[in-house]
Amino acid sequence: MMHLPASVRVYLCLNACDMRKSLTACRRWCGITWGWMFVFASRRRDRVKILYWDRDGFPLWSKRLEAGTYAIPAAEGPQERRRESTAQELGALLSRIDLSQARRRKRYQRKSAHAA
Repeated sequence: MMHLPASVRVYLCLNACDMRKSLTACRRWCGITWGWMFVFASRRRDRVKILYWDRDGFPLWSKRLEAGTYAIPAAEGPQERRRESTAQELGALLSRIDLSQARRRKRYQRKSAHAA
């Protein structure tokens, strides 16, 4: 299980990546130049690799599912190759939750004292 701060920047590569390529090549192909965490998925979406910056280098985290697939979101257009995500969305993705079918529930918000 990965515990990430809420402020972490996560970039999902929306195109399938050849997992035999180096992660630097995948990162360039996806159009990500710099950021905190990069998530790549295989064509069958049963494997993910996560590359992230750790002060003095890039550790690599990899996972292959024995059954099922990850719900990597689809690109909204032909030019979209990557999408910024949140740590919470990454956690849901790694837990194999399809966020496209999930919906947010209304949260309580205190009424402003200045509202008339």
